[in-house]
Amino acid sequence: MSQASPNESKQRAFVLGGGIVGACCAFTLLRRGYDVTLIEKDAPGHAASFGNSASIGLASVPPLGTPGMLRDLPRMLLDPMHPLVIRWRHLPQTLPWLLRFRRTLAPERVEAIAGARAALLSQAGTAYDGLLTELGRPDLIRHTGLIFAYESRAAFAASRGGIAQRRRHGIEAQELEGPALRELEPALSDRAVCGVHYPIVQTVINPLALTEAIVDAVRARGGRVLRETVRGFETGATGVTQVVTDAGRHASDLVVIAAGAWSKALVALLGEAVSLVAERGYHIMMDSAPNMPAIPLVSGDRNVSIVTLSTGLRMTTMAELTAIDAPPDHARALRIFQGAAGLIRGLELNVATRWLGSRPSTPDSLPVIGRSPRHRNVIYAFGHGHLGVTFGAVTGAIVGTLARDERPNFDITPYRPDRRFDGSHLLPRKAA
Repeated sequence: MSQASPNESKQRAFVLGGGIVGACCAFTLLRRGYDVTLIEKDAPGHAASFGNSASIGLASVPPLGTPGMLRDLPRMLLDPMHPLVIRWRHLPQTLPWLLRFRRTLAPERVEAIAGARAALLSQAGTAYDGLLTELGRPDLIRHTGLIFAYESRAAFAASRGGIAQRRRHGIEAQELEGPALRELEPALSDRAVCGVHYPIVQTVINPLALTEAIVDAVRARGGRVLRETVRGFETGATGVTQVVTDAGRHASDLVVIAAGAWSKALVALLGEAVSLVAERGYHIMMDSAPNMPAIPLVSGDRNVSIVTLSTGLRMTTMAELTAIDAPPDHARALRIFQGAAGLIRGLELNVATRWLGSRPSTPDSLPVIGRSPRHRNVIYAFGHGHLGVTFGAVTGAIVGTLARDERPNFDITPYRPDRRFDGSHLLPRKAA
């Protein structure tokens, strides 16, 4: 691995964003010989990296949009129990994203996007292994598998396209009837009539602890972690020369933008644009329950994740497209959670804490990873949607290779920042 020699002045790298992706980028750049500063406006790990479903979702090949979704969209949006929500007052800001998203729903684009996701997932499976071994914390990730449980045959039938798509990309999917499901996971109730087990999926025992362990390692190895808000940039012939924050100016040789849903605003400060929205999710935590599932579960009917963490039982749901700072709708989330609670035997929603956070989502369900088209010394690393934890370590590794002008060991052009964000860049030229 490339390192700076003792007599070589270290280049100053600034990583903007203290979530799991930013933490992994900062750690990798330190190991690559950079003088690293991580800048986060809040406490590291407390945004989307805090409240997710804790899944290393290695089976998450299907994109957010699927063929036929447009036909079902009015029904979804009018259903008060559906987890997909569009805040209509923010529609003018969301509409350009939605129009691109609509174009991704063509079958050939869905399949191409799934292939690009599968390629990155194939690199993500072992990306945390060396990192966590070096930190002495391999215990933070468990090999648990994941169960999609269905209360109705109709919901299971509707999922068959996604199951088949995963299998086409080599993901093992074990279809099970209710009794076999309950034998595999005894916490499931009789409401689960059938399901699918994905053995490849891994689980983080505590998402905040994972990010904090990596940030602590950055500090321990000489990196700086600053709690500041980025206000702008100064640029020159080589790209960004100064990162301007509410606390001052920082001379920089390399800048990595890994600020999740806030990355769009930072990119705009550089005179560029990306198609990104805040896709908000909700969770509740329970300190304990009579039956804590050993295998994480997803309600296939209601799109609710249920996982046992080191801190208790977590349920997550909703894909709410709106402004980052829009008022929360915890009442709707709670109704959805109550509907899914019956999947677990004897579960009562004794809510200890509740949370809301914003995922950085692109219309084509692919992250933005690559050099800025205008500023040579700026690398983008955001837009991971529901897979920020999944793609954290592999994104950090890619950023490390790009920083040293090396070529990654697989094709990363599907994630380039200058694409149209509608899947067209993945198609043969005539079909696009």
